[in-house]
Amino acid sequence: MTPTSFRAAVPTAVVWDPALLEYRFHATHPMDPVRLDLTQRLCREFGILDDPLVRVISPGIAEDETLLSVHDAGYVDAVKIAASGGPASSVHGLGTEDTPVFAELHAGAARIAQGSLECAEAILAGEAVHAVNFAGGLHHAARARAGGFCVYNDAAVAIQRLLDGGLSKVVYLDVDAHHGDGTQDIFYDDPRVMTISLHQTGVSLYPGTGFPAEIGGRAPDGTSAEGTVVNVALPPQTGDAGWLRAFHAVVPALVRAFEPDAMVSQHGCDTHEEDPLTDLRLSIDGQRQLALDIAQLAEEVCGDRWIATGGGGYSVHRVVPRSWTHLTAIAAGDPIPLRTLVPEPWREHVRRTCGVEAPERMNDDAELWWRSWELGYDPSDAVDRAVMQTRRELFPLYGLDPWFD
Repeated sequence: MTPTSFRAAVPTAVVWDPALLEYRFHATHPMDPVRLDLTQRLCREFGILDDPLVRVISPGIAEDETLLSVHDAGYVDAVKIAASGGPASSVHGLGTEDTPVFAELHAGAARIAQGSLECAEAILAGEAVHAVNFAGGLHHAARARAGGFCVYNDAAVAIQRLLDGGLSKVVYLDVDAHHGDGTQDIFYDDPRVMTISLHQTGVSLYPGTGFPAEIGGRAPDGTSAEGTVVNVALPPQTGDAGWLRAFHAVVPALVRAFEPDAMVSQHGCDTHEEDPLTDLRLSIDGQRQLALDIAQLAEEVCGDRWIATGGGGYSVHRVVPRSWTHLTAIAAGDPIPLRTLVPEPWREHVRRTCGVEAPERMNDDAELWWRSWELGYDPSDAVDRAVMQTRRELFPLYGLDPWFD
């Protein structure tokens, strides 16, 4: 594929502005915003952001009203105080090793949140069918607490805007290596939102949550939200075959049963085998396949209303840009084929500015194959046991058989 051959198939909004690089904790923090700059540069090399059907959104800083749709007022105040040089509130998760304070803490996080809000606005207005904010996906930010590099939960902001804009139900689908605890926290008692997270088990990875028994609470009016929280806690070393098997054994059936009006997905690519912070073994090929499967599910179930965000990913030169460029191309409706050569001007830029040798191709040459659940459950397999725990908790609540559906 070359820049002249990319052709978007659907109106797509993509969030990008150089100001998004200001969300930077410090020079040695693992969430280096260079990953965002390299992603947008690689997207441009393929012609994605220059296509007539792709609109680039340049977000400003979200108003307090936007942030307060999903966060407590005291928390937003605490972030502003810390960013302006005041004390960092440990009660609110600020000033920790993971989430240290810096001058642009509030403005940087609020800009990311505004990007995802404008994705939702574009979907509601019919200006876009799909939208991508690869700077977003800050899923550890809870209603009143920061955590895991995340301050404001942009995906939650987008979900709330979709609901306030008239949609009845929204699915949030998180395939980051870490549990999407903040998004789950915000919507735990809301029966209109199904949060689904596939992740490395909390027994061995931050934040130590996301187990199958977490299934939802109860709304203030007494309406049950049980069955709207779905967690698949997968063992360390899970690779493409296990992850894709788990996804297909759990996600499509529950999403179809829930019947949402839109989908918001989080595509943390820290599931990759080269990621320094996790213990999983996915490839770029597997992450691309997940994005394709999520796009297909959104088309089938949600009237093709889909917002995709980034998330974790700490192999910032070799993995993140390739994974999220694939995601952006898939959202725009023209997937980049496997084994496509990485454009040499981009590789030279990485070599010159980062001192890193970038991969030559847009894939890892992985062998993508996984066993369908219909072939049977293997109780000696750790992935199958994890899948079965989730199916036992959730499937009966939707009239589905945990063994066969």
